[in-house]
Amino acid sequence: MTNAGIVSRGLAALIDMLVVVITMGALYLGLALTTLILNPATFRFPEPNLIFSTTVTLTVAVLYLTGCWTLSGRTVGTVALGVRVVDKRAKSLRIPVAGLRAVACVLFPVGLLWVAVDRQRRSAQDILLGSRVIYDRPTVTVSVR
Repeated sequence: MTNAGIVSRGLAALIDMLVVVITMGALYLGLALTTLILNPATFRFPEPNLIFSTTVTLTVAVLYLTGCWTLSGRTVGTVALGVRVVDKRAKSLRIPVAGLRAVACVLFPVGLLWVAVDRQRRSAQDILLGSRVIYDRPTVTVSVR
């Protein structure tokens, strides 16, 4: 199994950021609709608080990454790019490791750049937590009848 390079991992991370942004938009619309339903006469769109919005966005990102890496090793971005996050034995990450890796990736995304200089294509997060991102494209079989 070959470790994924910087381009695959970077593009997957961009797709995952888009997923988090769309999720945040959906949460905001849900809040606005709830406010409209509860007080239609005095409705105004909620004004986001910078600290609250940032905290919720970081939390959503960490929960998204932790859940995906624990369940399948794949996020939407990694599925699109044909890679998977695994431990040293190529198994799915355990919840504590996936959670720590998610926090490290969200708070220190520049750690991904280490992939470009490491001979084994490991990010700072991979080195610290013993994870790997491997190419794992599904094989397609075509049967002709």
